Amino acid sequence: MFETNALAAFDPKSPFGPFRAPRRDPGPRDVVIDILHCGICHSDLHQVRNEWGGARYPMVPGHEIVGRVAAVGAEVTRFAVGDTAGVGCFVDSCRTCPSCVRGDEQYCEDRTTFTYNSFERDGVTPTYGGYSRRIVVQQDFVLRVRHQGALERVAPLLCAGITTWSPLRHWKVGKGTKVGVVGLGGLGHMAIQLATALGAEVTLFSHSARKRADALRLGAADFVLTSEEKALAKHARRLDFLLDTVSAPHDLGAYAETLHTDGAMVLVGAPESASALNAFSLIMRRRTLAGSLIGGIRETQEMLDFCAEKNIGAEVETVSAKQVDEAYDRLAKNDVKYRFVIDTTTIGG
Repeated sequence: MFETNALAAFDPKSPFGPFRAPRRDPGPRDVVIDILHCGICHSDLHQVRNEWGGARYPMVPGHEIVGRVAAVGAEVTRFAVGDTAGVGCFVDSCRTCPSCVRGDEQYCEDRTTFTYNSFERDGVTPTYGGYSRRIVVQQDFVLRVRHQGALERVAPLLCAGITTWSPLRHWKVGKGTKVGVVGLGGLGHMAIQLATALGAEVTLFSHSARKRADALRLGAADFVLTSEEKALAKHARRLDFLLDTVSAPHDLGAYAETLHTDGAMVLVGAPESASALNAFSLIMRRRTLAGSLIGGIRETQEMLDFCAEKNIGAEVETVSAKQVDEAYDRLAKNDVKYRFVIDTTTIGG
């Protein structure tokens, strides 16, 4: 076992502080990664402030990790020292249940080992995330990064990218599909880019008129200002698919009305409390309301390769270790376009 410099939350309210995060000595199938960038996800904020419950401290958040391979075990075949690699939201699973076998490790029917605020397979050893200088992960849960551009734009793909890509692929969004995206934040700005690159016609729904220019610049064909009276009603039965990225309670039924018969509305935002839904908004048009959680390793690699080919990345604001508390406060106010990323080389002891 060795230790690495990290930033940790020690309770829900105190500022981040320095922490020496323990890492296991690398085994024969392990990859050691020197972390260069780690995104700040909204779920980091929820977990650090214990808004979802179940927080364990000290907590080192971070599951949007990009870095360079520093060492590999003797049995590692997919990575070599110097490779660019990524780590997403989980670092292990049972590998034998039906979900794992089909490549949906995020739905492991035993237990997914999440990158932080979780436990290793022994059920005892805590996991610590990417707000740190180094991490050790089994090669089966490490992603290859082929991007040639700025790696800070790649880090958020490991959560925001795959969270939006997975439902787009599962519901077979492609050329000719009319897609709606609700909310233009860290998830929404990725959804627009990915759906557009897949050939869909995208409409962005937002309560803020200030988001119009960005929505169109990112590839949306239309923008709906939901704060206007009857804005949703004017777009009834227009869409085939609706991806809802909003993490605050809102009227799901009103958005469902924008779908054709047999349309699907998929939730990827996670509000702290329940949202309203009139069942008739689903019943009368045989619409589907579903949820989706990140994606498996195979699907995440597919997404990364697609983004590298299409030159797709997150729009980011890079911060140093000293700015992380400020970034959290701004994130709570939705004051970011559209993802904070930590330069983890600034994390000291």
